[in-house]
This record gives sequence, structure tokens and C-alpha cells, in this order.
Amino acid sequence: MELAHSLLLNEEALAHITEAKRAVFIFEWLRFLDKVLIAANKVDVKEKQKQLVEQLTGLISSSPGPPTRKLLAKNLAVLYSIGDTFTVFQTLDKCNDIIRSKDDTAAYLPTKLAAVACVGAFYERMGRMLGSSFPETINNLLKALKSSESQGRGEILLSLQKVLGGLGGAAASCHRDIYKNARSLLTDRSMAVRCAVAKCLLELQNEAVFIWTTELENVATLCFKALEGSTYSVRVAVSTLLGTAMATALMPKQATVMRQNVKRATLEEVLELMSTGFLRGGSGFLKSGGEMLKGASVSREVRVGVTQAYVVFVTTLGGQWLERNFSVFLSHLLELVAHPRATQTHVEAVYSRRCVSFALRASLGGLLGEKAQIAAAKEICLAISKQMRAVEAVVNDPSSEGRAGAADVSASQHVMVCALKELGSLVRSLSATASPLIQEPSVGFLETVTSVLLHPSMAARLAAAWCLRCVAVALPYQLTPLLERCAECINNLKNSPEAVSGYSFAMAALLGGVHQCPLGIPHSKGKMVVSIAEDLLRSAAQNSRLSLQRTQAGWLLLGALMTLGPSLVRYHLPKMLLLWRNVFPRSQKELEAEKARGDSFSWQVMLEGRAGALCAMRSFVAHCPELLTEDVIRRLMTPIECAMTMMSHVPAVIKVHGAHLKASAAMVRLRLYDILALLPPKTYEGSFNALLRELVAEFTLTDNSANTTTSLLRSLCHYDDSVLMGSWLQETDHKSIEDQLQPNSASGSGALEHDPSSIYLRIPAVEAVPGPLPLGVSVIDASVALFGVVFPHVSFKHRLQMLDHFAECIKQAKGVRQQAVQLNIFTAVLSALKGLAENKSSLGPEEVRKSALALVMGALDNPNPILRCAAGEALGRMAQVVGEASFIARMAQHSFDKLKSARDVVSRTGHSLALGCLHRYVGGIGSGQHLKTSVSILLALAQDATCHEVQTWALHSLALIVDSSGPMYRGYVEPTLSLVLTLLLTVPPSHTEVHQCLGRCLGALITTVGPELQGNSVSISTIRSSCLVGCAIMQDHSDSLVQAAAISCLQQLHMFAPRHVNLSSLVPCLCVHLCSSHLLLRRAAVECLRQLAQREAAEVCEYAMSLARRAGDSKDSTSINLNITETGLEGVLFGMLDRETDRKLCSDIHDTLGHMLSSLAVGKLPHWLKLCKDVLAATTEVGGTVASVGRRKDEEEDSEKKDEMDDDIMFTSLGQDDKSKPSVAPRWVTRVFAADCLCRIIHLCENADKAHFDLAAARVANTRNPEEDFLVLHLCDLVRMAFMAATDHSNQLRMAGLQALEDIIKKFAAVPEPEFPGHVILEQYQANVGAALRPAFSPDTPSDITAKACQVCSAWIGSGVVSDLNDLRRVHTLLVSSLDKVQTGKSPSSQLYSESATTMEKLAVLKAWAEVFVVAMNIKKESQSRPARRPQAEDEDEGDEGDVLPPDSLMTLVQPELPSLSRLWLAVLRDYALLTLPAEFSSQLPPEGGAFYTPETIDTARLHYRSSWASVLHAEALWLSSTGFGSAEESAEGKSAPLPAPANTDDLVKDRLHLLLGISIEFLCFPRAEEPIEDVMSCLHALCTLLDSPSARTHIAEDQLLAVELLNVLHRLLLTRDPPSVQLQVTTVVQKTIRAAQEHLEHIRSTKTEEDGGDEECVSALGAGGETGELVPGKSLVFAAMELLVFILVRHLPQLKAQDTESVRQPPQQLSDHSNRLVAATVTVLAELPSLCSPAGSMTILPTVLFLITGVLRDTAVKTADNCVCAPVSAALQAIKTILSSPLAAKSQPQWSALVRSSLATVLQHSQPDVCGASVDEVSLLTAVTLFLLSASSALVGVSVLQEGCIERFRHGLNSADPWTQARCYQLLLSVFQHSCRSLSTPYIHSLAPLLVEKLKAVEHSPPSTPAELQAVQEGVKVLESLVAMGEEQNRVQLLALLVPTLISYLLDDSTFSTASSSSKGLHEFALQSLMHTGPLYPAAFKTVIGAAPELKTRLEAAIRSRQANSKAKTAARQQQPTVQAAPTIKLKTSFF
Repeated sequence: MELAHSLLLNEEALAHITEAKRAVFIFEWLRFLDKVLIAANKVDVKEKQKQLVEQLTGLISSSPGPPTRKLLAKNLAVLYSIGDTFTVFQTLDKCNDIIRSKDDTAAYLPTKLAAVACVGAFYERMGRMLGSSFPETINNLLKALKSSESQGRGEILLSLQKVLGGLGGAAASCHRDIYKNARSLLTDRSMAVRCAVAKCLLELQNEAVFIWTTELENVATLCFKALEGSTYSVRVAVSTLLGTAMATALMPKQATVMRQNVKRATLEEVLELMSTGFLRGGSGFLKSGGEMLKGASVSREVRVGVTQAYVVFVTTLGGQWLERNFSVFLSHLLELVAHPRATQTHVEAVYSRRCVSFALRASLGGLLGEKAQIAAAKEICLAISKQMRAVEAVVNDPSSEGRAGAADVSASQHVMVCALKELGSLVRSLSATASPLIQEPSVGFLETVTSVLLHPSMAARLAAAWCLRCVAVALPYQLTPLLERCAECINNLKNSPEAVSGYSFAMAALLGGVHQCPLGIPHSKGKMVVSIAEDLLRSAAQNSRLSLQRTQAGWLLLGALMTLGPSLVRYHLPKMLLLWRNVFPRSQKELEAEKARGDSFSWQVMLEGRAGALCAMRSFVAHCPELLTEDVIRRLMTPIECAMTMMSHVPAVIKVHGAHLKASAAMVRLRLYDILALLPPKTYEGSFNALLRELVAEFTLTDNSANTTTSLLRSLCHYDDSVLMGSWLQETDHKSIEDQLQPNSASGSGALEHDPSSIYLRIPAVEAVPGPLPLGVSVIDASVALFGVVFPHVSFKHRLQMLDHFAECIKQAKGVRQQAVQLNIFTAVLSALKGLAENKSSLGPEEVRKSALALVMGALDNPNPILRCAAGEALGRMAQVVGEASFIARMAQHSFDKLKSARDVVSRTGHSLALGCLHRYVGGIGSGQHLKTSVSILLALAQDATCHEVQTWALHSLALIVDSSGPMYRGYVEPTLSLVLTLLLTVPPSHTEVHQCLGRCLGALITTVGPELQGNSVSISTIRSSCLVGCAIMQDHSDSLVQAAAISCLQQLHMFAPRHVNLSSLVPCLCVHLCSSHLLLRRAAVECLRQLAQREAAEVCEYAMSLARRAGDSKDSTSINLNITETGLEGVLFGMLDRETDRKLCSDIHDTLGHMLSSLAVGKLPHWLKLCKDVLAATTEVGGTVASVGRRKDEEEDSEKKDEMDDDIMFTSLGQDDKSKPSVAPRWVTRVFAADCLCRIIHLCENADKAHFDLAAARVANTRNPEEDFLVLHLCDLVRMAFMAATDHSNQLRMAGLQALEDIIKKFAAVPEPEFPGHVILEQYQANVGAALRPAFSPDTPSDITAKACQVCSAWIGSGVVSDLNDLRRVHTLLVSSLDKVQTGKSPSSQLYSESATTMEKLAVLKAWAEVFVVAMNIKKESQSRPARRPQAEDEDEGDEGDVLPPDSLMTLVQPELPSLSRLWLAVLRDYALLTLPAEFSSQLPPEGGAFYTPETIDTARLHYRSSWASVLHAEALWLSSTGFGSAEESAEGKSAPLPAPANTDDLVKDRLHLLLGISIEFLCFPRAEEPIEDVMSCLHALCTLLDSPSARTHIAEDQLLAVELLNVLHRLLLTRDPPSVQLQVTTVVQKTIRAAQEHLEHIRSTKTEEDGGDEECVSALGAGGETGELVPGKSLVFAAMELLVFILVRHLPQLKAQDTESVRQPPQQLSDHSNRLVAATVTVLAELPSLCSPAGSMTILPTVLFLITGVLRDTAVKTADNCVCAPVSAALQAIKTILSSPLAAKSQPQWSALVRSSLATVLQHSQPDVCGASVDEVSLLTAVTLFLLSASSALVGVSVLQEGCIERFRHGLNSADPWTQARCYQLLLSVFQHSCRSLSTPYIHSLAPLLVEKLKAVEHSPPSTPAELQAVQEGVKVLESLVAMGEEQNRVQLLALLVPTLISYLLDDSTFSTASSSSKGLHEFALQSLMHTGPLYPAAFKTVIGAAPELKTRLEAAIRSRQANSKAKTAARQQQPTVQAAPTIKLKTSFF
């Protein structure tokens, strides 16, 4: 392939390769040329032009395939437009000669087509440059058009289209000729030609005025004719032509109007023309004679096509036009559906309604913004009320001619249905934005809609009910009032059949909508519905005029009630079961009796009643599965079995009473099948025989003369097979109307009136309005579905009988009926096989298989493709169910034989599919041995160019095999791939199905090769380049499905070999497809972008922008319809969200934007924030005319908004087609998404860079690099966006806005404002926050929004942003008002939502207060722990500014509410405790519910409690511990303690304590992973707080098991939760628990001592371990604590576990800050444990404790640069001291001494110089040694071994090179020397004093150079001084003789003093000071020493003289100096001595 990449065709390479590969080689060269010509240097091109032209023109006559000729033509044209043009006419003549040639053979055809393509490309590219040659060319093409076959006609028309496009107005002289020649081809046999003509005429009408003036009518008639018998692609092309021509006739383009004086058509004329097509079809006016009278109906294709044309018409004219002319357009469409010709039969009427609804939905839904939609809705309202008035006039005026009036009424029903359906859709899409529409009294929206509930026609009543359901879902606050209103009307108008029916429909619809309203409806409404329904059923028999309606209404309401779910139905179940039992006869005898009596009317009522009852049952089973106990099912089965028995009697009844009962009987059957399908088949095993007879009779049409077919076949066949079923459409935007053209009965004629129960059922996501199919079809569907459920449970004997019966039925039927029966039977068989596969059961023995196989094989040769598909599918499923290799082999062999011999298309297609399906269902392993044969046969079939159908089926099957074989197919990849390429290069593009299947094959092959595609071997690169070529061919195909296949292939390639997919060409191609009119292509493009954005978001956005720039620069920008502006691809995707309705597409767009956001938002902050802001800012625009309540926006904001709008208009009007693509203001769904994006951006920045949340740092960084941007710089925008969202009409947007606001407050609360120190940046936004929150607390706000707002309030108050009390009060008052609401409770009359909504709101308020209280208490606690002198200082400024909050100001706000709050909090906790009980204790729950929940809403209430209990628990704990457990407050109130309060305060404390502890322990036992970490923290804080309160402490300490339980639970929490904060908090709780236990023990010991009079032994034996010292796991607090503490230590210091015997010790390590704190806390607690034990008990734990403490000391004593001691080390030292000085030491048992000695030995061992490296902190270990020496008695540590070790360590310390270590060593020695016990200190003095003196003497020769060294010397001197002081009088002289000379040697003489270093001077001063101090102390001895050495005396005197010589000021300064120096400069953080 690489050889093909050269400017000239490499002819010798071409000669060397095989024939087969030549075409690919040439194509690859043309592809390369296509890329290179545009980029190449013009001079180079001109040099080689001649040769290039020769090569290219040579290729024309080499019969190139379709993709090759397209590229060839393009390249030639580009070459001429870049290079010289003088030979262009020669080339053109050459092409014309080829076109003229008379050679009609098939071999010459490709050459002709290539010439035609070249001509088209030349004119398209060069247009007028080719000057006057065009008339000849056009005539030549037109001549050829007459004589050529369909492929030629298509190609010529395509070229003509290009010629017209290139020449523009210049070709005017030929326009008429082209039109005359082309128009007759609009009704060509070949559909591809029809498409080509439509496109050609579309191009023509741009310039040819006559098309949309004089010829307009003819064009319309032609289009109608073209639509007859058309395919989908023809309909799209023709409707585009028709719609565009009509739009142009109405509003011609300026340029053409200027040139010629044109008469413009009026809107009425245009619409009249289009309506002819809709009502009369292609016959037009000509054949108006006889046929009109016969009333032949319009062909459906025409009607659907015209409907699409209406949409094109409106879209072309644009949104603004539609806004202005909406009323005309609406009335026109409604007149269409009212016309008798559109509604000749019921099904036709439904089809016409669907078409009109589609036209309305497509134009209103897509083109109008929200404001315009509201205006449109008002128009529709007017139309409805006008219609309704007319109907009422007819109904109320009996005198008028009956027939005419009735016709009006029946026509009006269709108008009503269309209008109400659209109205409902509008309201639903507007959601809460529609509230102004509903509330505006002048419109009277609800009155208008409810008035239709009394319409005489059921369809209209149902449509009105549906519309009300839409209103309730959009505006949930309307739900309850509407229900009440309907209930009232039913009661008032009981005697009007229409009212009973209409209002019950409305109530049912509203109840069905409840599940879409999260806040629900009050429980009492359910009771109300039940009573109304009961009343209706009871009174049905009283009045025969009303009995039918009342019966239907009653059951409909009960069915709807079931959708409310088990929590509500549970209460009414007994009554329901009774009602169901009473509808049906109790016994066989009653059944017989019933048959004999009754007239036809009573039978009709009875059947309707039973159908209703069954329908209600089905609804119960579907919506309340939890209530289906064995018992309930048994009680349901009684009426159901009775219904089954009744079914067999009904035919006889119908015979007697007339056929009009058939419908009611069918309805009963439908309901019966529906409910049975939902119940487990085991429950009705006994009735299988009778039931199966019914089912089989149903779908084999035994008693049914109509040839009705089921609609389920499509869903049971595989989705991918739709390509074979031609007529079965893929998903398109026109799905809702295209369904009408499907081949099965009544397809797409769904309407509410076919089954009123669908008004309350949940509708599948794909449908907008429920559309149950007509009863005849629904019954068959239900029977087929039930057959599939029952079949797996039937005996083999019966299966055989049924299968044989099926074969018999097919044989009996003839013609069309046979097809219908066969379709139904196959659907049933597929349904059964699917059921078997799901149940994993087998098909049965040999004879059953044989029978099934015969049935299936027979259909594989059926002429109907749908049946062949079904048969193939059935064969595959059979193979799957049988699962035996021999059976599969037989089936495969049968197909092989057939395919080898058969020549007819039908059996070849059928059997090739059979092979594919076998592989699909058995998988690669099961069918491996047939793989080779299958592949070879299918490859042969795929090459059969004579029949494209065979190719399609063969390729489809091949794709299935490749897919299912996986890696086993690897050996066949190359031959398959080369076949695929060959076919792609040769199959005419008009055979789109073949190309689609080729696309499927290619995709499957790419998956098979998989990750290998990244390789570099020759074979792999060949495969890869073949795949890329294949994709390129398909990308260039004209059919959108083929293009979609190309994209998904490239997507696969990108997944496996990302480096080889060229994004720079793929991304622009995807961007172009985003504007495609084909849904599947848009889906494929977005799906691919989603994948690309996951890995390479930045590149994708960059390429998209470059495309926008290219489109801006190039001349042919008109050809690409692109809407990428400066917002880039992201902007386009946001825009698509407003237009697209397809779920899958929207979710992919969300994902794509999400991926882009994650990878790009932080880097391109301003861009993304502007995107979100632009989308969100659209909210203000809606509020323009619509009542914008509470929107006080600043003026400047509005003016900014206007500026932005002007910008937008400016940008869009640059293009010439600004009116055709109006950008709609973003809709609320998109705005919600934008608000979510905003929150995501904040979170992304949080993980990126700290500067995003630090204004000072951000400004610095920004000035350094202006490119960088930080979130904090955009805070103003963030707040503004959150504010806009939070104050919108749309509730969802308000929620998102409040969430964003909360995020902003939490993230920015602590960011300081650099310009005003002491203030924070958020302070300036107080007003915005207040204004955003205020509307959420208005009385009519939904509970969920108020709840969210409470959360934001507490975040705001607790954030500490606001410093002024008055400002705080603004938000505080909101919370106070809500608290009042909680205390008073809403009055039940005003309740709009369910009780659980009230629960949610109340709990949210209490949670918010709890959070505020916790913050207030924290502030108070901090201010108490601060030094007390600051407030005065603050008071001074208070006078000036008063911004600083006094510490308890927040408290002053909370204080007044506390008494009531604490009571409410306690109630919440009680409720929560009850609700968390396991299910088996549910009987203990109070029957009347709790303080804040009702028993009916218990399940939803649990969720609300779960989200708020933690904060409440913390607050309540704080409150209780601060008020001594509320005992004071309780006794004062005496409210909740009816007993005399003081007596039971202790019980009260216990109750409350156990409640709080119980909740905490229950939660901490098993916190779910999804519980937020804040809840865990709140819970731990609450426990801490409880342990601060004395009364709680005593309770916990008294009940040891409780404390043990608590510690065990905390241990478990540590195992599951990692965050450091949790672990630290746990240690705090443990510490407090231990302290509580200590206090308790002290208390007991002291009381014991008082009682027993001091029996020491007895008292000390109290405590853990008792006499024996045994600690029982699970009972002992000490043991539990040890477990937990050891776990923490080992987790952070894993080397503690290591055995000492292990090889080299690891040096100690520096821990992280939090680990340090944790280990320190743990060690502190460890040291306290022995005090909880008896002497024996402490001996049990001390070895472990000491081992751990010394271990921690060893592993954390790290030497640091600043010589500070880390927390664990100081904690360990403190712990050693605590343990050594414990009372146990006094007992001095042998065990104790052994322990102390071994601990000291351990420390000594760890501090051995050779063991510990340089990194060890020697000082800390020495300190530990010193602690042992000082705290333990000398008897213990005086052992010679230990003594030598200690002395050794000190010696090492003194010899240390580090002056700091020396200094500390001196300090420690001092404390040892001074020890009171002389026997301990003497050996140390003897050993170490000489070394000390030596060290100090040496200083004379090396004076100190740093302060640290000076310090060391000073410390040493102090030790020597203390030795002097300690010596006896007789030794004093000797001692002074050591000290004094040393000191004098430090003195400097005058000459050196001035030059000496500061350290030497310091030493001089220090020495002099010491001497002056020592002399007077021991005058005699001093004199003796000085006298003995005269030179000492002279130095000393000189020093003193020079000192006195200084001035007095100096003296004063000098006197102070020693005092400063005297205090040691090194201080340990904790003093251990």
C-alpha cells in the first residue's frame, strides 16, 4: 500500500500485483492524491500535470467501480482548478464522447458512469470557468438519460445536480429542459432514481423560479405520485423537495426575486396544495370523477410523506416564522384531521391523528424556545375551547339535523385528541417552566382541558385525562388539587355518563402520574379514591343508563390505585380481595345458572365488570409484587380460575345475544392473559389444558375471520436482522409515523381509546404517549406472550400435539390468511423457545424436535422475508435449547445441501440466514466444525452480483458468524476482508443493504483481529490498511446508515489501534454528521466522539475548531452545514441537547461533555465557565414576558444580558441562512446539566491546584503567567450562575442551583480577602446568598427544595463568613420561620404532597439547626480555650467597626430556640432508633407512627431519617452534656416526665444515654460504604461529647460490658474506614472511655477505703484482673482497649511486629503528621491502662505495654534538623515516666523489678552506637535511660550490667560531635548527679566526672564557634558547679581547683577581646559571671586556689578591671546578660522531670 503513496501512479508497482488487488491499489492512490493535491505546491503540480491528466483520464476507460469513479472525478476537477486549465476542454470532450457512445454492454457501463461523474465534478468545481460549453454537455446528459438503465439514470441525475450547483443562475437557459426530462422520472421504478430526481430538482429550484411559481401545482402533484409505493429514503428526499419548494414559494430568496418579477404565493394557497396530498393523495384533481365518490382512501405512504413535507416546510421557514403564523398553521393541521376523507375508518383516523401530531411535535418541540412554546400552548387552548363550544352547542340542541351534528362531533374528537396530545407534550417538556401558563387566569388552561372530560367521545375524554397527567407530572403541586377537583365533580355529576367516564379517566391518569412525582400525594387521597370506586361499583346496578360507565370507572380507579405501590395498597388489600371475589360466581353451579339468565345488556355490563376486575388485579400484581404472599396468590386464583372457566361459556352467550358482545369478551381474554403472564405458572398448572386451547385458538385465528397478525415478531427477532426485513425501519426521527407503513396488522395505530387502562400504566421510555394497539391485535399479542411463559412448563406430549396442530393450521389456510396464521404461529414458537432458553429447560424428545424442525424448515423457503427471518431465528434458538452437537450438525448439513443445489433466491437467502443464526446462538465452540464449510459457502454466495438480495443475506449471516466465532475465525480474516473490499469497490451504491451488511462484516472482522491490529508485521499492516480503505469507502457513501457503519468501524479501530486512526480527518467528519438529519448517523457520531473524548479530549476539540476555521475561510462553506462557533464542539453539543429527544443520544452527549470537562475544564476555565454561564443565562430571557416572580435583577446585569444577545445575533447573521436554523434558547434540561457541570468544575479544581481557592496566590500566579487562570478569580460569575439557577421557575434547576451554591460556600468559606485582612472573600456576596435562599422558603415551594435550602442555610451560617449579627439574622430568620412550621405542623387541608415529603422537610430543618448549633458550640468552646485577655482588646475596636463576632453571638441566635429544639431532636432520634430496628421487630413500632412520620410512609421516611440523624445526634449530645443531661430542663418543664421529675432523673439520664449510645453503636457496627464520612465523624464527636458529661461517664463506666462493646465496635470501624480524621477521633473516644473507667475505679477505691478503714490489699485488688490477673476477652475493658491500640500501632509502625531475631533493624522512620499524632495519642492511652488493673492484672499487661512503648521510642526517635522532639517520642517518654512512678513501684515485687530491668535493657540495646545509625535521635533514648535512673529505685537499676551500659551511653553522648547532643547530655547528667539517692549517683560521678573535666579543659584550645557549642560548654560548667556544691567541705579545695582554673582559662585579655568572636566573648562573660558567683560562696577555698597560682589571679583581676572600666550603662546591660543566658535555651515540649 505504501507504494501507492506518490503523486504519480506507480505503474510498475501496479503491473507487479495481482488483478484482484489492482482496484484497491488504484483507489488507495486516488485517496492519497485527494489529500495531497490540496496541500501540494502549485509549481510541482503544474510540472507533472500533463502526466497526471493522462493517468487519470486513462483510468476512466478502465471500468472503475463506484467509489473509484467518484474519487477519480474529484481529483481530476481539483487538478484542473489548481493547475492549468487549457486541456480541460479536451478532457471534457473526451468524456462527452464516451457518454454519447452507443455501446450498451454491461462491461462498458462503468466507463460511461465514470465519464458522467467527471463531467459533474468539473462543473461543480469550476462552474462558470467552463463558460459556454454547458448547453452541449447538458443536452448530451439529457439524451443519455432517456436511453440508460437505472444505474446510469441515477449517476446522470447526480451529475446534473452538480452541474446546476456549479453554474448557479448561469444555466437558466437549460433549466426548463432539465425539468421536463427529470420530472417524469420522479415515478421511476427504481427507488434510487426517484431519490436522485428529487435531489436534482431540489438543486434546480434554487435558481429556477418557475418551479415554485407557475409549476408549483404540477411539482406538488408529481411529488404526491412519487410518494406512492415509496421507500423511506424516497419519502425523505421527496418531502424535502416538496417542503422546500412550498417554503420558497412563500418566501423566495431575495436574489431571485430581484432578478425577475415574481408573484408570491399566499400561505393559504400553499397549505391548500399540501392538504390535497394529505387528503386525496397522488390522484390530484384530475380523476376527481368516479373515484371521489367511491371514497378510495389515500395511500399511507403519501400521507406520511406529506406529513414529513409539512415539517420540512416549517423548518425551512424557521422558528420566527412559525411563531408569527402559528395560529394559521395550527388551524390548518386541525382541519386536516377533522376532514371526513382523513378519517374514513377508525384505523385511518388514528393514522391521520398520528401524522398531525407528528407535524405539530416536530415543529413546536424543535423550533420554538420555551417562551414561544408557552404562547403556542395558549393558541392550542383557544382552539380547544372553540371546538368544545361547538360540540356543546350540538349536544345541547336536539332540534338540529342529527346526522350533520353527529359528524361534527365525531370529527371534533380527532381534533381534540391531536390538540390535547400536543398540549400535554408541550407542558411536559416545559416542566415547571410551564407554571405561568397554568396560572394565568386569562388562558383558563385547566378549565379548558377539564371541560373536554365531558366530550361525548371517549377518545377526546382520554386525551384530556392524559393532558392533565402531563400537567401533574410537570407541576406536581397541581396533582392533589386536580385529584380533589375530579373527585368532587364525580360526586356532583354522578348521573351524567360522560362525567363519570371522563372524570374517572382523569383521576386514573393523575394516579398513574404519581410515580413520576417524587413528593407523592397525601395518603388520605388513596382512601378517597377507594371510597369513590366502591361507591361507583355499588351504585352501578341502580341505573341502567349509567351502569356500564360506573362499572368501568370503578374498576379503572382501583387499577390506577395499585400503581401507588405496596405501602398504600397494603391498607386496602382485604377490601380489594373481597371485591374481586364477589365479581365472579363462586361455584360451577352459579356459573351454569348465570348462563341461562340475563339479556344482552346485562351480559355486556357483566363482561366489562369482569374485564375491569381482572385489569385491577393485573395492576396489583405488576405494581405490588411485595404483597404477593402465598396466601394472597391463592385468594387471587379463585376469581382467575373462574374467569378461565367462564371463557369457555362465552361463545355460546355471544351466539344467543349477538356479536356486539365479542369486543367485551375479547377484553376479558386480554385481561386474563395479561395477569396470567405476570403470575408464576406453577400457580395455575391445573388449568394448562384449557388455557392452551384458548391461546392456540387465539393466535391461529380459529374463531377469527379477520387476518390479524401479531406485533411482537419484531421484538422477538434479533435487532440486527432489521436490515433483511427491508420494510422494517431502523430507528429514525420519523419513527412515530413510519410505523404506520409496517406490514403487521394495524401497525403504528396505537391510541389510548383501545385500552383505557394504559392511561395509568407506566409507559416505556421510547414512547411519548401510551399507544395500545387495537383490541384484536392486543389479544393476539397477549396470547403469544403468555404462550411463551406457559410452554416451558407443559408436558412433552402436549408440546408435540401443539406443534403438529400448528403444521395442520398452516396447511389448512390459504393465501393471505396463510401468511397471517404463519406469522402468528412463528411468533408464538419464538416466544416459546425464548421461554425455554430463559428457563434453561430442553425442548423435549426426538419426536418433539422433529415436529418443531419440520415447522421451521418449511418456513425457511417462504417467499415472505419476515417469515424467513423468523424461521432462521427459531432455528438458532432451537439449537440453543437442544444443545446437542449431533442435532446442530444435522441442521447445518441440511442447509449446506440446500444451498449447494438451490438456485432460487428464496431458499438461498433463507438457508444462508439459518447458518448465521445457528452460529449466533450456539457460539464459536459449539459450531466450530462447520465453520469452514459455512464460510466458504457464504463467501461464494456473497459474490453473486446478479442478485443483491442473496448478497445481503449471505453477508449478514457472515457477519453473524464472524461475531460469534471470535478468535476461531482468525484464519479466515484475510479472504473475508479481501471479499469485503472487492464488493465495496464494485457494488453500486444504490444497493444500500449490501453496503450496510458489508459494514457489519468489516466491524466484526476488526473485533476478531482485536488488539493485534497494533502490531507491525506485514500481514497485520495489510489487514489494517484494508480496514482503513474499507472505512474510507463507506464514509464516502451517500446513505447515512452506511456512513454510520463506517463510523462504528473506525471507532472499533481506534479502540484497538489508536495510533493508526487519523483524528484530524475523522473528527471534522463527525462534526459534520452532528447536523445530519438522520438519527442513527447522529447517534453513531456522538458515540464515537464519546469514545475519543475519553482519551484525547483536547485533540478532538482542537480539530473541531480547525474545521470551523476552515469552513470560515473556504469558498464552499455553503456545502457544509456547520454550526461550530467560537464555543467549539462543546457549544455544538450543548446546543444539540436542546434539540435532541432520543434518550441514548442525549446520554451519550452528556458523557462526551463530561469527559471533555474532566480533562479540559481546569486548563480552559474561562471557556467552560462562559459556556455554562451562557446556557444558564438563558433563564432570564424566559422570564421576560412570562410572569417573573421574585426576579429583582440589577439593571447592569440586564444590560449585559442585552449585549450578549446582540453578540449572538451578530454571529448567527453572518451566515446567509439565519432564519432556517434559529438557535433556541437553552431549555431547562440543558440548563440543569450546565448547573451540574458547574459543580463538577468546582470539584475538578479542588483536586488540581490549591491556588484555585486562594485569591492572593491566584493573583500572583496570574501576573506571572497571564495564560493561567484560577477559579477564585471567577467567584463573582460562580455566585451569579448559582443565583440564576437557584431562583429559576424550573424546580430541577433550583435544586441544581442550590447544590452549586452549597459547594461554593463550602469551598470558598475560608478564602481570605487579601485587601482587607481579617475578612473573607465571600462576605461581599451576602446579599446574593440571602436572595437566592429566600424564595425557597416561601409557603408554596416544594418540600425537596426547601430541604435543600435548609442545608445551604446551615452551611452558610456555619461557614463563619458573615461577621455581623444583623446580616446573619437575614438567613437565620428563614430557619426560624421553618422551625415554627415544624412545631405547628401543616394543616392537613393544605397538604399537597405525601406525608413523607413533610417528614423530609421537617427533618431537613432540624438537621440544619443541629449543624448550626454544633458550629455555635465549637466557636464557644474555642473562645473559652483562648487566653482571656483578647476580648478587651477586641472591645476597643468594637466601638469602631463591630465586625468581629463576639464568641457566642451565634449562640445568642440559637439559644432562644434550644429548649424546643432539644425536645424535637430527641424525638427524631427516638423515631430513628425505632426505624432502624430489623424487620422481625416491626411489630414493636408504634401503630400511630412517630413524631415525624406516619406508618403509611415508613419506607420512604427511613431514607430521610438516614440522611439527617447524624447531625441531630451530635447536637443532642452537645445539648445534653452541656445541661447535665437535660435534668434541669426536664424537671422545669415536667412535660415528658409525668412521674415526679427528681425521682427519676437517673432513669431519665439512663434512657437518653442508652438511646444515643444505642444509635451510635448500631451505626458504627456496620456503616455502609456509601454512608458519608461526615456521618461517621458526627457519630464519633457525639460519643466524645457524651463522655465529657460526668453523669454519662459514670453510667458507661459502671456498665463495663457497654464500654467493651463500644471499644469493639470502634476497633471494627478502624478496620473498615481509612481517613486519618476518623482514626484520630476514635483514639479520643477510647481515651475518654478509659479516663471514665479510671475515675470510676478511683471512686470505688476511695469509698471502699472509707468503709473498710483502709485494708490496702483489698482496695488495690479492685480493678481489672482481680487476684488472678486474668483478663477475659469480650468482658474486659482493658483487653478490648489493648486490642484496638495494638491495631493502630501495628498499622502505622508495621516493624513493631517484626521479631528481634530478624536481620538488620530498619532505621527509625519519620511518620506523616497525622500518623505522629495518632501514635502519640495511642501511647498515652496505653500508659494509662495499668492504672485500671489490680496489681495482678497490671502484671499481665505491663510486658506488652512496655514492649510497645519502647518499640515506639525505638522506631520513631529520628534525628531532625531543628532538633525538635516528635510527638510519639515525647508521648513514649511521658508514658515511661507514668508507668515507673505508678503506685505499683512501692510494692516492689520481683516481677516488677524484672520488667523494669528488661525495659531499661531494651532501651540500652536500641541505643547502642553500633546498632542505631546516625539517623537515630540519641538524646531521646538517653532521656529514656535517665527517666529509668531517676524514677526507679537504685536497687532495680543498680545492677552492674545495666549500670555499665548506662555509663557507656552517657560517655558516648559526651563524646558526641554534635554540640546539641552534648548540651542535652550535660543537662541529663546533672539530673542524675543530683539524684537524692547517693548510692545511685555515686558510680556515675566516679565514672563520668573525669571525662567532663577533660572536655571542659579542652575548650581553652578550641574555643566555641557557634551558639550551640557555647551552650554545651555552659551546661558542662553548670554540672561542674553542682559537683562542687555537692562535695563535702574537706574536698572543696580540690574541687575548686578543677573548676576555677578552667573558668579563668576562658577569660580573654584586653588585646584579644575586641577581635574575638561573639561566642568567645559570650564564654568570657559567662566565665567571669560564674567566678564572681562562686567566689563569695566558698571564700576560704577560693582564696586558697587563687593564691596557689598567681597567673590566675592576674588574669582574673585584669578581667574585673576592664569590666569596671566600662560605663555604668554598659554595666547595666551586662548585668542583665547573665540572667538571659542562665535560662537553658533548649526546652523539651513536655517536662519529664
